[in-house]
Amino acid sequence: MGRGKIVIRRIDNSTSRQVTFSKRRNGLLKKAKELAILCDAEVGVMIFSSTGRLYEFASTRSTAMTL
Repeated sequence: MGRGKIVIRRIDNSTSRQVTFSKRRNGLLKKAKELAILCDAEVGVMIFSSTGRLYEFASTRSTAMTL
């Protein structure tokens, strides 16, 4: 049994929105790390929160300098 589909739209409740952002951010950063390891790829990810805070991942030092 699979998961149900969700409608992609802005979450109105600010607490729920922040929790969802945090979970999805961590999942995205984890996937970027896995991609870099499994495929020997240079991966760089930059995420800005609604408050302007920066979250980043770089698989190599040269990728980090490019970001």
